[in-house]
Amino acid sequence: MTDARNSTRAAWIGLLILTVVWSLNWSVMKVATRYSGPFTFSAQRYVIGTVVLFALLALQRKNLKPTPWLPTIVIGLCQTMAFQALAQWALVSGGAGKTALLAYSMPFWVVPLAWWWLHEKPGLARWICIALAAAGFVCVVEPWKPIGEPESITLALLAGLAWAIATVLSKRVFQQHPDVTPLRLTAWQMLIGTAGLVILALASHERAVSYTGEYIAALLYNGLLSSGICWAVWALIVQRLSANVAGLTSLAVPVAGVLFAWGLLGERPSPAEWLGIVLIGIALAALQFRRRVRA
Repeated sequence: MTDARNSTRAAWIGLLILTVVWSLNWSVMKVATRYSGPFTFSAQRYVIGTVVLFALLALQRKNLKPTPWLPTIVIGLCQTMAFQALAQWALVSGGAGKTALLAYSMPFWVVPLAWWWLHEKPGLARWICIALAAAGFVCVVEPWKPIGEPESITLALLAGLAWAIATVLSKRVFQQHPDVTPLRLTAWQMLIGTAGLVILALASHERAVSYTGEYIAALLYNGLLSSGICWAVWALIVQRLSANVAGLTSLAVPVAGVLFAWGLLGERPSPAEWLGIVLIGIALAALQFRRRVRA
Protein backbone atom coordinates (compact mmCIF):
# COMPACT_ATOMS: atom_id res chain seq x y z
CA MET A 1 0.00 0.00 0.00
CA THR A 2 2.85 2.38 0.90
CA ASP A 3 4.60 1.73 -2.43
CA ALA A 4 1.39 2.41 -4.35
CA ARG A 5 0.84 5.62 -2.41
CA ASN A 6 4.40 6.78 -3.06
CA SER A 7 4.01 5.90 -6.73
CA THR A 8 0.86 8.00 -7.00
CA ARG A 9 2.47 10.87 -5.09
CA ALA A 10 5.38 10.84 -7.54
CA ALA A 11 2.89 11.14 -10.41
CA TRP A 12 1.26 14.20 -8.84
CA ILE A 13 4.63 15.82 -8.20
CA GLY A 14 5.47 15.15 -11.85
CA LEU A 15 2.24 16.87 -12.86
CA LEU A 16 3.26 19.97 -10.89
CA ILE A 17 6.58 20.07 -12.77
CA LEU A 18 4.80 19.67 -16.11
CA THR A 19 2.34 22.43 -15.29
CA VAL A 20 5.13 24.96 -14.82
CA VAL A 21 7.34 23.89 -17.74
CA TRP A 22 4.64 23.18 -20.34
CA SER A 23 2.41 26.14 -19.52
CA LEU A 24 5.29 28.59 -19.93
CA ASN A 25 6.36 26.76 -23.06
CA TRP A 26 3.35 27.88 -25.14
CA SER A 27 4.60 31.45 -24.87
CA VAL A 28 8.16 30.28 -25.62
CA MET A 29 6.97 28.43 -28.76
CA LYS A 30 5.05 31.50 -29.89
CA VAL A 31 8.28 33.51 -29.70
CA ALA A 32 10.13 30.80 -31.67
CA THR A 33 7.71 31.17 -34.63
CA ARG A 34 9.18 34.65 -35.22
CA TYR A 35 12.49 33.13 -36.25
CA SER A 36 11.66 29.75 -37.77
CA GLY A 37 9.00 27.81 -39.63
CA PRO A 38 6.79 25.67 -37.36
CA PHE A 39 7.91 22.31 -38.73
CA THR A 40 11.61 23.20 -38.68
CA PHE A 41 11.45 24.30 -35.06
CA SER A 42 9.48 21.18 -34.09
CA ALA A 43 12.02 18.90 -35.78
CA GLN A 44 14.99 20.66 -34.17
CA ARG A 45 13.55 20.60 -30.65
CA TYR A 46 12.65 16.92 -30.86
CA VAL A 47 16.05 15.92 -32.22
CA ILE A 48 17.50 17.46 -29.04
CA GLY A 49 14.80 15.81 -26.90
CA THR A 50 15.45 12.38 -28.38
CA VAL A 51 19.19 12.67 -27.74
CA VAL A 52 18.48 13.71 -24.14
CA LEU A 53 16.21 10.70 -23.50
CA PHE A 54 18.58 8.10 -24.93
CA ALA A 55 21.46 9.74 -23.04
CA LEU A 56 19.45 9.36 -19.81
CA LEU A 57 18.80 5.70 -20.59
CA ALA A 58 22.50 5.12 -21.23
CA LEU A 59 23.66 7.00 -18.12
CA GLN A 60 21.24 5.02 -15.94
CA ARG A 61 22.34 1.77 -17.63
CA LYS A 62 18.70 1.05 -18.44
CA ASN A 63 17.45 -1.50 -20.94
CA LEU A 64 17.74 -0.02 -24.44
CA LYS A 65 15.65 -2.75 -26.07
CA PRO A 66 12.92 -1.29 -28.36
CA THR A 67 9.40 -1.27 -26.96
CA PRO A 68 6.59 -3.17 -28.81
CA TRP A 69 6.87 -1.84 -32.33
CA LEU A 70 3.30 -1.39 -33.54
CA PRO A 71 1.94 0.66 -30.60
CA THR A 72 5.26 2.53 -30.31
CA ILE A 73 5.07 3.60 -33.95
CA VAL A 74 1.47 4.80 -33.57
CA ILE A 75 2.28 6.64 -30.32
CA GLY A 76 5.30 8.29 -31.93
CA LEU A 77 3.35 9.42 -34.99
CA CYS A 78 0.48 10.75 -32.84
CA GLN A 79 2.18 12.19 -29.75
CA THR A 80 5.46 13.47 -31.17
CA MET A 81 4.86 14.07 -34.86
CA ALA A 82 1.16 14.93 -35.22
CA PHE A 83 0.61 16.70 -31.89
CA GLN A 84 3.70 18.86 -32.10
CA ALA A 85 3.45 19.69 -35.80
CA LEU A 86 -0.25 20.58 -35.56
CA ALA A 87 0.17 22.62 -32.35
CA GLN A 88 3.18 24.54 -33.65
CA TRP A 89 1.39 25.20 -36.95
CA ALA A 90 -1.67 26.47 -35.07
CA LEU A 91 0.54 28.96 -33.19
CA VAL A 92 1.50 30.67 -36.45
CA SER A 93 -1.93 32.34 -36.70
CA GLY A 94 -3.33 31.76 -33.20
CA GLY A 95 -2.60 33.25 -29.78
CA ALA A 96 -0.50 31.23 -27.35
CA GLY A 97 -3.20 31.07 -24.66
CA LYS A 98 -6.08 30.06 -26.95
CA THR A 99 -3.99 27.54 -28.89
CA ALA A 100 -2.84 25.90 -25.65
CA LEU A 101 -6.43 25.61 -24.46
CA LEU A 102 -7.72 24.09 -27.69
CA ALA A 103 -4.83 21.62 -27.85
CA TYR A 104 -5.67 20.65 -24.29
CA SER A 105 -9.10 19.48 -25.39
CA MET A 106 -7.16 16.19 -25.09
CA PRO A 107 -8.84 15.14 -21.77
CA PHE A 108 -12.29 15.24 -23.36
CA TRP A 109 -11.12 13.05 -26.24
CA VAL A 110 -9.54 10.67 -23.70
CA VAL A 111 -12.80 9.95 -21.85
CA PRO A 112 -14.57 8.07 -24.70
CA LEU A 113 -11.32 6.53 -25.95
CA ALA A 114 -10.37 5.18 -22.50
CA TRP A 115 -13.92 3.90 -22.01
CA TRP A 116 -13.75 2.13 -25.37
CA TRP A 117 -10.17 0.81 -25.39
CA LEU A 118 -9.33 0.46 -21.68
CA HIS A 119 -12.82 -0.08 -20.20
CA GLU A 120 -12.24 2.85 -17.82
CA LYS A 121 -15.83 3.86 -17.19
CA PRO A 122 -15.97 7.07 -15.10
CA GLY A 123 -17.96 6.89 -11.87
CA LEU A 124 -20.46 9.53 -10.74
CA ALA A 125 -17.88 11.63 -8.87
CA ARG A 126 -15.56 11.62 -11.85
CA TRP A 127 -18.40 12.54 -14.23
CA ILE A 128 -19.11 15.57 -12.01
CA CYS A 129 -15.44 16.58 -12.22
CA ILE A 130 -15.50 16.11 -15.99
CA ALA A 131 -18.65 18.26 -16.27
CA LEU A 132 -17.11 21.04 -14.15
CA ALA A 133 -13.90 20.94 -16.16
CA ALA A 134 -15.84 20.95 -19.44
CA ALA A 135 -17.88 23.98 -18.32
CA GLY A 136 -14.69 25.76 -17.33
CA PHE A 137 -13.06 24.83 -20.62
CA VAL A 138 -15.99 26.34 -22.57
CA CYS A 139 -15.82 29.53 -20.50
CA VAL A 140 -12.11 29.94 -21.12
CA VAL A 141 -12.35 29.21 -24.86
CA GLU A 142 -15.43 31.52 -25.20
CA PRO A 143 -16.82 29.97 -28.41
CA TRP A 144 -19.50 32.70 -28.57
CA LYS A 145 -16.74 35.20 -29.44
CA PRO A 146 -14.24 35.18 -32.33
CA ILE A 147 -11.51 32.86 -31.10
CA GLY A 148 -9.05 33.09 -33.95
CA GLU A 149 -8.52 31.86 -37.44
CA PRO A 150 -10.61 28.75 -38.31
CA GLU A 151 -7.44 27.06 -39.53
CA SER A 152 -5.68 27.61 -36.20
CA ILE A 153 -8.70 26.33 -34.23
CA THR A 154 -8.98 23.16 -36.33
CA LEU A 155 -5.26 22.43 -36.11
CA ALA A 156 -5.21 22.84 -32.31
CA LEU A 157 -8.26 20.56 -31.84
CA LEU A 158 -6.71 17.90 -34.08
CA ALA A 159 -3.52 18.16 -32.01
CA GLY A 160 -5.57 17.40 -28.89
CA LEU A 161 -7.14 14.36 -30.55
CA ALA A 162 -3.72 13.03 -31.64
CA TRP A 163 -2.38 13.41 -28.10
CA ALA A 164 -5.44 11.64 -26.64
CA ILE A 165 -4.94 8.63 -28.94
CA ALA A 166 -1.29 8.42 -27.88
CA THR A 167 -2.18 8.74 -24.17
CA VAL A 168 -4.67 5.86 -24.24
CA LEU A 169 -2.32 3.67 -26.29
CA SER A 170 0.52 4.40 -23.85
CA LYS A 171 -1.65 3.34 -20.92
CA ARG A 172 -2.50 0.13 -22.78
CA VAL A 173 1.20 -0.61 -23.41
CA PHE A 174 1.96 -0.22 -19.69
CA GLN A 175 -0.92 -2.55 -18.81
CA GLN A 176 0.06 -5.25 -21.31
CA HIS A 177 3.85 -4.98 -20.92
CA PRO A 178 4.78 -4.37 -17.24
CA ASP A 179 8.49 -4.47 -18.11
CA VAL A 180 8.19 -1.32 -20.26
CA THR A 181 9.32 1.79 -18.36
CA PRO A 182 8.04 5.32 -19.05
CA LEU A 183 11.52 6.54 -20.04
CA ARG A 184 12.07 3.68 -22.49
CA LEU A 185 8.69 4.03 -24.18
CA THR A 186 9.10 7.81 -24.43
CA ALA A 187 12.56 7.53 -25.97
CA TRP A 188 11.57 5.02 -28.66
CA GLN A 189 8.29 6.65 -29.62
CA MET A 190 10.04 10.02 -29.78
CA LEU A 191 12.72 8.60 -32.07
CA ILE A 192 10.01 7.50 -34.51
CA GLY A 193 8.01 10.73 -34.26
CA THR A 194 11.14 12.86 -34.63
CA ALA A 195 12.06 11.05 -37.84
CA GLY A 196 8.62 11.97 -39.16
CA LEU A 197 9.07 15.61 -38.11
CA VAL A 198 12.46 15.83 -39.83
CA ILE A 199 10.99 14.46 -43.07
CA LEU A 200 8.07 16.90 -42.80
CA ALA A 201 10.40 19.86 -42.19
CA LEU A 202 12.62 18.96 -45.16
CA ALA A 203 9.63 18.46 -47.45
CA SER A 204 7.92 21.74 -46.47
CA HIS A 205 10.78 24.02 -47.66
CA GLU A 206 10.19 26.58 -44.91
CA ARG A 207 12.06 29.85 -44.52
CA ALA A 208 15.62 29.80 -43.25
CA VAL A 209 16.05 29.84 -39.48
CA SER A 210 17.26 33.06 -37.87
CA TYR A 211 19.53 31.88 -35.04
CA THR A 212 19.08 34.76 -32.63
CA GLY A 213 19.71 34.53 -28.91
CA GLU A 214 15.94 34.32 -28.29
CA TYR A 215 15.55 31.47 -30.76
CA ILE A 216 18.45 29.46 -29.36
CA ALA A 217 17.10 29.92 -25.81
CA ALA A 218 13.64 28.78 -26.95
CA LEU A 219 15.16 25.78 -28.73
CA LEU A 220 17.18 24.70 -25.70
CA TYR A 221 14.22 25.17 -23.35
CA ASN A 222 12.08 23.01 -25.62
CA GLY A 223 14.69 20.41 -26.45
CA LEU A 224 16.09 19.81 -22.96
CA LEU A 225 13.03 20.35 -20.76
CA SER A 226 9.75 20.40 -22.65
CA SER A 227 10.51 17.75 -25.29
CA GLY A 228 13.02 15.66 -23.40
CA ILE A 229 12.53 15.32 -19.67
CA CYS A 230 8.87 16.40 -19.48
CA TRP A 231 7.52 13.85 -21.98
CA ALA A 232 9.19 11.12 -19.90
CA VAL A 233 7.47 12.57 -16.81
CA TRP A 234 4.15 12.55 -18.70
CA ALA A 235 4.60 8.85 -19.50
CA LEU A 236 5.20 8.25 -15.78
CA ILE A 237 1.91 10.03 -14.98
CA VAL A 238 0.02 7.96 -17.55
CA GLN A 239 1.53 4.77 -16.14
CA ARG A 240 0.58 5.51 -12.53
CA LEU A 241 -2.81 7.25 -12.88
CA SER A 242 -5.88 6.22 -14.84
CA ALA A 243 -6.08 7.67 -18.35
CA ASN A 244 -9.13 9.75 -17.38
CA VAL A 245 -7.48 11.28 -14.31
CA ALA A 246 -4.20 11.90 -16.14
CA GLY A 247 -6.10 13.67 -18.90
CA LEU A 248 -8.21 15.83 -16.60
CA THR A 249 -5.34 16.87 -14.37
CA SER A 250 -3.40 17.98 -17.44
CA LEU A 251 -5.90 20.87 -17.74
CA ALA A 252 -3.78 22.62 -15.11
CA VAL A 253 -1.24 23.24 -17.88
CA PRO A 254 -3.40 25.38 -20.24
CA VAL A 255 -4.87 27.30 -17.31
CA ALA A 256 -1.36 28.26 -16.25
CA GLY A 257 -0.59 28.84 -19.94
CA VAL A 258 -3.32 31.48 -20.13
CA LEU A 259 -1.82 33.23 -17.10
CA PHE A 260 1.71 33.11 -18.57
CA ALA A 261 0.38 34.43 -21.90
CA TRP A 262 -1.22 37.30 -19.96
CA GLY A 263 1.98 38.14 -18.10
CA LEU A 264 4.45 37.64 -20.98
CA LEU A 265 2.48 38.40 -24.15
CA GLY A 266 -0.23 40.76 -22.90
CA GLU A 267 -3.11 38.33 -23.72
CA ARG A 268 -5.35 39.46 -20.83
CA PRO A 269 -8.00 36.95 -19.59
CA SER A 270 -11.64 38.08 -19.82
CA PRO A 271 -14.19 37.67 -16.95
CA ALA A 272 -15.50 34.48 -18.62
CA GLU A 273 -11.96 33.12 -18.78
CA TRP A 274 -11.48 33.83 -15.09
CA LEU A 275 -14.72 31.94 -14.35
CA GLY A 276 -13.48 29.04 -16.46
CA ILE A 277 -10.17 28.98 -14.62
CA VAL A 278 -12.04 28.81 -11.29
CA LEU A 279 -14.29 25.95 -12.49
CA ILE A 280 -11.33 23.94 -13.79
CA GLY A 281 -9.52 24.60 -10.52
CA ILE A 282 -12.51 23.28 -8.54
CA ALA A 283 -12.63 20.14 -10.71
CA LEU A 284 -8.92 19.47 -10.19
CA ALA A 285 -9.19 20.11 -6.45
CA ALA A 286 -12.14 17.69 -6.27
CA LEU A 287 -10.11 15.00 -8.02
CA GLN A 288 -7.25 15.49 -5.59
CA PHE A 289 -9.61 15.51 -2.56
CA ARG A 290 -11.30 12.30 -3.77
CA ARG A 291 -7.90 10.63 -4.15
CA ARG A 292 -6.91 11.61 -0.59
CA VAL A 293 -10.23 10.36 0.86
CA ARG A 294 -9.83 7.01 -0.90
CA ALA A 295 -6.24 6.74 0.34
